[in-house]
Amino acid sequence: MGAAVQVRGAFEELYGTAPDGVWAAPGRVNLIGEHTDYNDGFVMPFALPHVATAAVARRADGVLRLHSSDVEGGVVEFSLDALEPGTDHEWTAYPAGVVWALREAGHPVTGADVHLASTVPTGAGLSSSAALEVVIALALNDLFELGLQRWQLARLCQRAENVYVGAPTGIMDQTASACCEQGHALFLDTRDLSQKQIPFDLAAEGMRLLVVDTQVKHAHSGGEYGKRRAGCEKGAALLGVDALRDIAYDDLDASLERLGDEAEVRRLVRHVVTEDHRVERVVALLEAGDTRAIGPVLTEGHASLRDDFQVSCPELDLVVEAANAAGALGARMTGGGFGGSAIVLAEAADVDTIAKAVEEAFAAAGFKAPRVFEAVPSAGARRES
Repeated sequence: MGAAVQVRGAFEELYGTAPDGVWAAPGRVNLIGEHTDYNDGFVMPFALPHVATAAVARRADGVLRLHSSDVEGGVVEFSLDALEPGTDHEWTAYPAGVVWALREAGHPVTGADVHLASTVPTGAGLSSSAALEVVIALALNDLFELGLQRWQLARLCQRAENVYVGAPTGIMDQTASACCEQGHALFLDTRDLSQKQIPFDLAAEGMRLLVVDTQVKHAHSGGEYGKRRAGCEKGAALLGVDALRDIAYDDLDASLERLGDEAEVRRLVRHVVTEDHRVERVVALLEAGDTRAIGPVLTEGHASLRDDFQVSCPELDLVVEAANAAGALGARMTGGGFGGSAIVLAEAADVDTIAKAVEEAFAAAGFKAPRVFEAVPSAGARRES
């Protein structure tokens, strides 16, 4: 039975009536471009086949009812007029925050009944929260005929996460979930939100991209993410630019010299400027049809995240080391860091060998067994029925 049919059936059982429709929004993997999105830089995510699915019916009485098959407990009910940032610290903050953001922006949302189910792994750095936000935003945009574009929905979802949930995330995750296309990676300029779909069909070229979920959970609203974001803002201020995006790669050494003894800020600046450059290199290689050559750029990006941005962890480092030693084309951590997932680019014929090598390395280190699966560039958010 398809996910949409299951979620529709569960909605009917729960609320005693049929939903007005069923929508889906995917999680994402970021190919390259980490911690650049809140620095007005470049990112390159693609959507996963794993999705958050929502059956939704509109209401006219100012009530929002939420239920998830992934969380224990019954239906949670809110009055729309009572939605306030910072008041909800449960999973419901993500969908409720989207409703709050839509209403605050002046859109006439009058209530909804929602049932959700998600196959996006949580805490794995694959944007399960963005999938949850985007599926609600798309459903409400359709049901209330708001006429918003995909990038506008992404913006509102980011506002929900920043202000309502209180997590200082950039715009990438929501845009990826809302806008990605099957068989492509999304080259996104986070400053002006211009997008370019870059063909990324690995299977056709005899390659695969593995996601290795280390099963180490992270929590972004914790202080480490915020500390690095503040450090990046300090670096931009010290260098007299609006954002680190404005530091040209060729001017990096001179800019780092100007930062003097600000050792931590220097590291953060170096990562962001070199990472933006790596995104541009990957785009150029993919457009030139030289896909295998992106492997070393991925590995280089991991070293920068590990050493300069310092957001890796022993499990993520071990994935990269073990995969590359077993013949991978390249590997790096993906997502915000402090746990979560790594990606591994490999020849199709080497996938089993590499997966086995990573699993054995984890066992030898006494780490919890990782979850390994293939990441196939998939479609963005859509209405299912």
